[in-house]
Amino acid sequence: MILAAGLTPAWQQILSFRRFIPGEVNRAQQAVSCGSGKVLNVGCALHHLGVPSKTLCLVGGVSGVQICADFQAMQIPVRWVKSRIPSRVCTTILDETTKTTTELVENSKSIPAEELELFFDAFVEESASANVVVLSGSLPDGAPSDFYRRLLEKTSARTLLDIRGAELEAALPLRPYVVKPNRDELAKTVGRDISSELDLVAAMSELRVRGAEWVVVSQGAGPLMAVGPEGLIKIEIPKIDVWNPIGCGDCLAAGIAAGIDRQMTMLESLNLGLRAAAENASVLLPARNLSRLP
Repeated sequence: MILAAGLTPAWQQILSFRRFIPGEVNRAQQAVSCGSGKVLNVGCALHHLGVPSKTLCLVGGVSGVQICADFQAMQIPVRWVKSRIPSRVCTTILDETTKTTTELVENSKSIPAEELELFFDAFVEESASANVVVLSGSLPDGAPSDFYRRLLEKTSARTLLDIRGAELEAALPLRPYVVKPNRDELAKTVGRDISSELDLVAAMSELRVRGAEWVVVSQGAGPLMAVGPEGLIKIEIPKIDVWNPIGCGDCLAAGIAAGIDRQMTMLESLNLGLRAAAENASVLLPARNLSRLP
């Protein structure tokens, strides 16, 4: 079983325009809403891939009620930790003419310490039966930067971390199995620019020295890179028609976790993740229309 856990979900509004013009009145051709954010996208993707999994997430307010109803309608196994702080609302703007995506992101508000402890206790319970744990998403404002490290101390499962910065740095000594920043997140974590492939591999190798067994870096349409015990893996990304790229990184994480759970090689797991990401990019709603694994 795979546990997808995180503290910063979102109620996602997706607005599609034939042409979006900043500063003007724009009327959407299509408007839909769904539960999203990294943790929910990973949990949703795992469910639609047909992988035994459970999602653990903190939700609150009217937006939290909408998120819960969305996951209930999809019959996704989940454990909600209720908060008195409303879950954030984010908006995606899709421009069909320019093929651009604009994200309007609300930062997660500060969560009371007692609610963080409720989440911690729930994680200890749920992770006890997990083979793989995926921790993803930023921490809410004011949460201690070592919160993910505290969670990792309580599980013996293989872990995949889709986090960055101080949270990732604090977790590295716990030797996570996979860390999956994108190129920009990796640069922020190591504190320097990454301008070449040599710089990229050096930064990835630095995270391995600091504790990660595998470092996987996505680069949008650029090659997917991985460094681990088997050396360097580089996979060119095929060109696809993109409708909505939101959630592609989360589907990549879900596919990698599914491969790890099935004891696939890392190359096989990466290709599984790339397949899920490609399928996600070609549809409107994130992490939902994915082919089930055989």
